[in-house]
Amino acid sequence: MAPPHPIGQTPLMHPATLTTRALGRALVARQLLAERARMTALEAVEHLVGLQAQAPKPPYFGLWSRLAGFRAEELAALLRERQVVRVSVMRGTVHLVSAADCLQLRPLTRVLYERILRTNYRERLAGADPAEIAEAGLSLLRQQPRSARELAVELGELWPTHDPQALSQAARALCDVVQIPPRGLWGRSGQPTYETIESWLGRPVSPEPSVERVVLRYLGAFGPASVMDAQTWSGLTRLGEVVERLRPQLRVFRSESGRELFDLPDAPRPDPELPLPARFVAEYDNLILSHADRTRVIDDAARRTIASRNGQVPGTILLDGRVRGMWKAEQPRRKAATLTVTPFGRRLTGDEEQAVAVEGERLLRFAVHGGEEDDTPGAEEYTVGFAAPAGL
Repeated sequence: MAPPHPIGQTPLMHPATLTTRALGRALVARQLLAERARMTALEAVEHLVGLQAQAPKPPYFGLWSRLAGFRAEELAALLRERQVVRVSVMRGTVHLVSAADCLQLRPLTRVLYERILRTNYRERLAGADPAEIAEAGLSLLRQQPRSARELAVELGELWPTHDPQALSQAARALCDVVQIPPRGLWGRSGQPTYETIESWLGRPVSPEPSVERVVLRYLGAFGPASVMDAQTWSGLTRLGEVVERLRPQLRVFRSESGRELFDLPDAPRPDPELPLPARFVAEYDNLILSHADRTRVIDDAARRTIASRNGQVPGTILLDGRVRGMWKAEQPRRKAATLTVTPFGRRLTGDEEQAVAVEGERLLRFAVHGGEEDDTPGAEEYTVGFAAPAGL
């Protein structure tokens, strides 16, 4: 028997074409950036399938931009209570994900780290068995949490002819580990310290993780999207086979360039003319990193402007659903903070500057107080400035 046709389609129907603007509206809405959502931080982290988190603070700003009444302490408490964790998963990068998602995502993405080791550490680990390094690393981490440097020292004693840093990197890549607090806590500092997922969460990663479920979750937060988009977000390959298995339960569209796009049948696809507010997007935010074709929210020229050789991704600003500049906040003293906005290509209009300045002052208040009310006396200084446009 032939498989059923995608919901809402027949053999004689051609997939509807979605404009770039329509795709952008869908993405911004699903990313909770069209209107601040009234959901908990844990619900948001799960809806977004995690937030990229190389640095400790971006997830806090990412949730502040998306949630009504968000307080930094809410996310910090989730980290301390082990309901969310910092773990290396999609694209070979650290993400902040829920404990439940960690158990599914880590075994699915472990292959990425095995590939990174083969590509980048072959010569430095020549003659050492990666499986033995992983077993030695697990043995050390089961004894007690350790930093990357501590792992390097102790593994270096076991493989004295090899680069200790490469040994440490191999162990952290191949072992299922999380970065534990105080790393990632608002207002705290410190180098990453690692513990096994099983020890920290009290249960092992899933022996049978569902890649199909993860792809459906991706579409819910980032769709409509192509197979290449899903592969860009996850770092996984051969997802075309997965999408083909899912095709009967998906809606199918076309982009203006003719690329096939997939989506959940009931996912929101707002009117392309939906008004959107000014929004500040956090550094490393998945909004601008999770599609092969990112033109739905950022022009190729702007994408080149924010590109960095060392992998840094600046905070960006959204106006009418598109990336129109980048931002940087600084706090020279306890009750003072400055925000510098650098537009792309041209100066913002007066109305645009006003919208950005209002939202920017809110961001600075959050940066200083973490969303808490401040009753201590003393003047506060929040300054939003606009730099000359970055050339495109």
